[in-house]
Amino acid sequence: MEKKNISRRSFLKAFGAGAAGTAAVMAGCKEANKAGEQAAEEYKNQVEPAVGKMTYRENPKTKEKVSILGYGMMRLPTKVDNSDEFDQEMINKQIDYALEHGLNYIDTSPVYCQGKSEHCTGIALSRHKRSEYFIATKLSNFNRDYWSFEKSKEMYLNSMKELQVDYIDYYLLHAIGGGMDEFNSRYVDNGIMDFLMKEREAGRIRNLGFSFHGYQAVFDEVLAMQDKYHWDFVQIELNYLDWDYANEINERNVDASYLYAELQKRGIPAVIMEPLLGGRLANLPQYLMTELKSKAPERSVASWAFRYAGTPEGVLTVLSGMTYMEHLKDNLLSYCPLTPLTDEEMRYLDGDIAHKIVRLENIPCNDCKYCMPCPYGIDIPAIFVHYNKCKNDGSLPMGIGDKEYRKHRRQYLISLDRAVPRDRQPDHCIQCGQCEPHCPQNIRIPRELRKIDEMIEELKRDPEGKGVAAKE
Repeated sequence: MEKKNISRRSFLKAFGAGAAGTAAVMAGCKEANKAGEQAAEEYKNQVEPAVGKMTYRENPKTKEKVSILGYGMMRLPTKVDNSDEFDQEMINKQIDYALEHGLNYIDTSPVYCQGKSEHCTGIALSRHKRSEYFIATKLSNFNRDYWSFEKSKEMYLNSMKELQVDYIDYYLLHAIGGGMDEFNSRYVDNGIMDFLMKEREAGRIRNLGFSFHGYQAVFDEVLAMQDKYHWDFVQIELNYLDWDYANEINERNVDASYLYAELQKRGIPAVIMEPLLGGRLANLPQYLMTELKSKAPERSVASWAFRYAGTPEGVLTVLSGMTYMEHLKDNLLSYCPLTPLTDEEMRYLDGDIAHKIVRLENIPCNDCKYCMPCPYGIDIPAIFVHYNKCKNDGSLPMGIGDKEYRKHRRQYLISLDRAVPRDRQPDHCIQCGQCEPHCPQNIRIPRELRKIDEMIEELKRDPEGKGVAAKE
């Protein structure tokens, strides 16, 4: 962590490519520059959000006003001519714009963006008064080598060094939920929780909480430690699909309605992650996008999801990983100010629209890249995103009964090669399973890759669609 130019290989070795959550987050910032061009085209007629109109929520402990929109520094912009290098000038520009429009909650982690997020965030924020923003970061000690007190403390202190601050406003235990044995090993048995509580008493940590991905039993047990640890906030996944359908999509996931209700019972503010499910709720099938646009032509499809996540009063802030200025502006338009959804609109989204999405039976990939890097070079998120897109567009080749099979077959195979290089496609998966424990959505990744690979092989062998059937 001390080296300025630590290699990707060294970083993965240090933090553990096989640890839950780590690998994906580190890969999460390498966005294709063509996506930036698409964003610019999509929002070319975008209006400027108003200054001085941000909606704020009060932290019940500190009484400080927190912007309902939080900036997630997980997917930072990269340079046009070198996607491996982060564009510090653009990062500075976007942070400046966000603060100017009243956003004051910035979220990062030691493992985001190949370990460079805190450093880039620190540079951008150091140009502003410390009183202008709240910084949130995490104890991301996924790897067993970092379960010791000394290593965990080192990570905590290095966060303040990289962020160029002498206190952290919101500090999280990162991604709990895998099991209580792991929780105790990472935080309790090594004494680091006692240390963090003392840091909170000393004012170097203003608010202490945790982010959750995993089993309900773990959430319940850790939340029940409230009398001992006095959790100041908890970060959960909440959106109109996960409100009632998270457990139906995958039995190991927990419905957001349950998580939020449990926090409300205890008066603990909720920080929201994945309001768009990694962009899935902004890239709906065309007929659903048309339906939403007909109800509010002046708003983006994404704004429905952001307003949904921000409407509950127990929500302190809603995080968004805004790689491009266009996304930042659109989200500011949703929250400057926030117009809460009516009860009818809430039911429309988490009932009608969510039910239609579930019926699509897509692979529930959020493109978070927690599963990356694959040791065999497979671009897992790109494969799943491509499959979902074709299914949503109605262009997935269905075999017998598909009148446009030959056209769909050709489109699928050609677009797959354009979206994913051939040496990174599913046929290279050896079913090692290293990716599966990292997935916040608990997708059985090797199984899904095998099914897509089998479908692709059938498409290649059967140009007429006599025996081909889409993956079920």
